[in-house]
Amino acid sequence: MTEARIREILEQVAARQLTAESALGRLRRLPFDDLGFARLDNHRSLRRGVPEVVFGDGKTADQIATIGRSMARSGVNLIVTRLAPDKARAVKRKLPALDYRADARIGVVIHEPPVASGHGTIAILSAGTSDIPVAEEAAVCAELFGNRVVRIYDVGVAGLHRLTAQAELLQSATVLIVVAGMEGALPSVVAGLVDKPVIAVPTSIGYGVAFGGLAALLGMLNSCAGGVSVVNIDNGFGAALAATLINRVGISRVGLERNSDNGRTQKPRNSHQRTRAPRD
Repeated sequence: MTEARIREILEQVAARQLTAESALGRLRRLPFDDLGFARLDNHRSLRRGVPEVVFGDGKTADQIATIGRSMARSGVNLIVTRLAPDKARAVKRKLPALDYRADARIGVVIHEPPVASGHGTIAILSAGTSDIPVAEEAAVCAELFGNRVVRIYDVGVAGLHRLTAQAELLQSATVLIVVAGMEGALPSVVAGLVDKPVIAVPTSIGYGVAFGGLAALLGMLNSCAGGVSVVNIDNGFGAALAATLINRVGISRVGLERNSDNGRTQKPRNSHQRTRAPRD
């Protein structure tokens, strides 16, 4: 149940277009919907400005489809992360509206298009091409949370000229999410170049002693550049949500909802922009 939907119901009651009993029936799904195997937090979009996000790994296609249908009844956008291609196909047979974003391993059903908001653009950087799936999880989630996003991929420390060539884009961003595996050095380099918050995402990419991303995680936690925040290994979603909250600080959500009600909802402008630096 979104803020806009609740306002619509209250306005209908005030205009005597809807009875109080009918309004209570529509609002009865707050604060959560008990499905037996899951309790959906329909109140989360009111508290935090983003809907509950479903972690697809470990859930069956039937469970995800049931969750999706319940969220549809509440008018809430469905976002499923870590959704494998074969499971996505099974979910789509049960939930035809599902849109699968293969690069990000995310499935979505949009009932209310996100409003582009925030102070500016969130830049998503990946150190290498192998880090793109995690970077795409961050980028797609950030877009669905209502941010303008720019992608800057394959700019790792093995060729720093690829990164410095994007200096203008780096400086124009409000928040930067930097995704890297191996030794995890890229966030430290980026944080030394900009005066904006940097959120580091270690990935599980690397050879044996990378220990599935532990080496990158420890390297990022020990960054000598100030202002670097670190999320868990491969957690693009967590980085996107943190960046969204930073990008919205001081902005009234009431105003954002009114803009959406007035038909000024707009798709994030850079939703398909991807910048790749020239290779060596």
